[in-house]
Amino acid sequence: MTRAERSCAVTIRIPERLYSRPALLSCEQPFILTAWPLQTKTTVETLIAQRFSNLLAQAPQLCAAGCITVNGEPCTMPTVLLEGAQLCIELPSHQEEPVDTRWELLWENDQLMAVFKPPLLPVSRTTRNLFNTLISMIRRQTPYYDARLLHRLDTETAGILLVAKDAEADRYWKPRLGQLMIRKLYRAEVSGVPSWNAIQADNYLATREHSPIRSQVYVAPSQTAVGYIKPKLASSKFRVTSRGPETSVLECELLTGRKHQIRAQLAALGHPIVGDKIYQHQGKYYLKRLQQPLSRQDFASLGGLYHRLVAVELTLDLAA
Repeated sequence: MTRAERSCAVTIRIPERLYSRPALLSCEQPFILTAWPLQTKTTVETLIAQRFSNLLAQAPQLCAAGCITVNGEPCTMPTVLLEGAQLCIELPSHQEEPVDTRWELLWENDQLMAVFKPPLLPVSRTTRNLFNTLISMIRRQTPYYDARLLHRLDTETAGILLVAKDAEADRYWKPRLGQLMIRKLYRAEVSGVPSWNAIQADNYLATREHSPIRSQVYVAPSQTAVGYIKPKLASSKFRVTSRGPETSVLECELLTGRKHQIRAQLAALGHPIVGDKIYQHQGKYYLKRLQQPLSRQDFASLGGLYHRLVAVELTLDLAA
């Protein structure tokens, strides 16, 4: 009997319709932020402090300019908001990188929620996106304005992400994350056709000194290899689920949780993930993008706008 069978286990899976849904990039102009309809009576100032704290200093000026509305009507900071009211903030000069904002709730209990993160949506603040990030949208589009990320996915990786609904849940579950998340499955489309049906990769992963791509992870010859920065043991299981003429689809199970683990290990096996700018083509397109936008021909060579890796299944042990 497995640990999942012995425990109070919940398995969350992505609906089939989300597996291959292409990213829909958008960034509306003017930039408008909408808060979740109120469940209790409060004031405009209190609501902005809770859900848009980084706008609190400029909120009076935005109110005076008519950029903050309640149910479509201009308001002031002391305005009392009744249950069911909806607050909108327009930021006329604000711009962000277009992203796919179509996140979805997959499962929840009183402390946690599992959500679907679309590809190309950053999980948290970046240099280009302050508001259109997964955690920022959860905080303003749900009742959980103090929600916290329990782990992360790369911006281009789609799939299941686990979120604590508030700081108390975060404090309880984050130290227990290894006991809580007992099985993680991914689906990857890779270049080439593996000669094996299933394989387990056990190796050391590390960044390298003087690497042209600072975030790139390499397979190190050993834990003490010279030139590698703090190699850590990484283990994954890979199983081929379908083969095509030029690409294959794999089921990937993480046994450890290292940075870029699946991407680096598959590249080391000779089957980089389709669309991966770092681990395909020796990082050529990642480096090019640092200097200029990639062209249609570049994306065609990569196989798409983003890498084809999706976190498709997560099993939780709620008795952890």
